[in-house]
Amino acid sequence: MSAEFVLSAKEPAHYPPAVLPEVAFAGRSNVGKSSLINSLLNRKGLARTSNTPGRTQEINFFRVNDRFTFIDLPGYGYAKVPEPIRKQWGPMVETYLRERDTLRLVVLILDVRRDPSGEDLQLIHWLRCYQISFFIVLTKTDKVSNNAFSDRRRRIAVKIGLPPETPLLAFSARTGAGKELLWREICKALELRRQELRGQYT
Repeated sequence: MSAEFVLSAKEPAHYPPAVLPEVAFAGRSNVGKSSLINSLLNRKGLARTSNTPGRTQEINFFRVNDRFTFIDLPGYGYAKVPEPIRKQWGPMVETYLRERDTLRLVVLILDVRRDPSGEDLQLIHWLRCYQISFFIVLTKTDKVSNNAFSDRRRRIAVKIGLPPETPLLAFSARTGAGKELLWREICKALELRRQELRGQYT
């Protein structure tokens, strides 16, 4: 699988041309977003990971197989990011969601150990308002037991207004659990046949 960084941007004038379908990844700072993207693409350092949350402060575009684009949205909710930068997040992301015609899916990443934040709920509200398809992934599942995961999944579903039995996807960048299931959802959103990526993401 080929994957390359295209550019970083803060406003539509600097986005790459809207040609390929896009899948955007969103979540709080330090939720494991960059690790998830790197795991999906079998890359160790394509999307920047850091021990310092809040480093991603622009929208990053990655071209995959020359067929579609992964979008790494800036993380939100980290208190130590300067206030002017924190205030930029909402308008920057909402503008992208509202104006990007090639957006096909948003993968919303939540830490299974934590309840959804106000920013998480705000993002879900935007996605519903703009009628954008989204899929929720619970990361860092290797850090909790199976019983604890089931309890946390039910609690998170209720917090975001979904039925308790909603099958939120469990993912671990460390073990690779959930990777193939997430690729299935991405292929479905992009209207790709799984055979087109078979053997490339497992």
